[in-house]
Amino acid sequence: MGNCLAKSKKPAVEIAPCDCTRRFRPAPVPPAVRLHCSASSSVAAYIRFALLHKNLSLQLVPMDGEPLVLEIGSERVSGCRETLVRFIEEKFPHPPLKLGMDTLVEREPLVVKVTRLQHWSITWHMERMVRWAEDLRTRGKRKTVDPAVGSPRMELRKFGKNYSELLEVMLEHAQMEERVVFPLLGMADPGVCKAANEEHARDLPVMNGIKEDMKSMGVMDYGGPAYKEALSNLSNRLQSLQKHCKQHFDDEENDLLPLLEATELSGEEELRVFEQCFSAMSLTHSHLFNFFLEGLLPSQAMEYLDLFMKCTDKPLKASLIQIVSNAK
Repeated sequence: MGNCLAKSKKPAVEIAPCDCTRRFRPAPVPPAVRLHCSASSSVAAYIRFALLHKNLSLQLVPMDGEPLVLEIGSERVSGCRETLVRFIEEKFPHPPLKLGMDTLVEREPLVVKVTRLQHWSITWHMERMVRWAEDLRTRGKRKTVDPAVGSPRMELRKFGKNYSELLEVMLEHAQMEERVVFPLLGMADPGVCKAANEEHARDLPVMNGIKEDMKSMGVMDYGGPAYKEALSNLSNRLQSLQKHCKQHFDDEENDLLPLLEATELSGEEELRVFEQCFSAMSLTHSHLFNFFLEGLLPSQAMEYLDLFMKCTDKPLKASLIQIVSNAK
């Protein structure tokens, strides 16, 4: 994540991993990109999503049947989506959309992959909130208005909105683990997830308390002693929550998730549980998917989309592809 921030001119609190794509801009007049396929094709959504990270737009040319044809300028290639993405990578190698995965990661259960990528996005957003709060605390009274964030009170509202979105994703992710992942592990060992469930319950009052603190600050006199003290307390509470979340995620990834392989699920059972993970995240993915993607590198976003494409439940897959189609 950190490497993506190195050369950006944006303030640290405003940078997402996907912003690293802006360091690799295409030519001033980008080549025309056309995909000949059915308008309802899931591949069309997939290719469009890949091109978003290359700062290229896609024009769909309606066509029935196979094979699909992708045109970039005067060059064209036909084939499956993997072939088309490979062609895009050859033409526009930065940022990379596909990273080499070691054999161990390739063998990971699908549920582990989903959970790990969600942890990554939440962790990045939490780090961003901590940096932002510390910046607010140490910045002092701003003399000029920053058009990126507006007045101090406008920035505080934006800060609160971002935290509310993060909180919503965190809560639904926790519910996904409690409803899908932990019961699966509990069937093999009823006591193995007790501590994880207890940590979820312990974090909830803290997360909600931070949200209430932000609401209280919204009516305080900006720059006054009470405001400064509240901002300092908020920064400290966010840092504490960040530290606890990181430890919690590390414990899950190192101690709990590896045990999923020991459950010895059949391929069909693993797929069913994997699809339940996406069903459990349907609410936030339906309206906060762009926010979620901000916390992922382009290669991770494509990995997450690859997981979407593995779903065999047709209504679920259709809803996920629709979410991808609306991504910006």
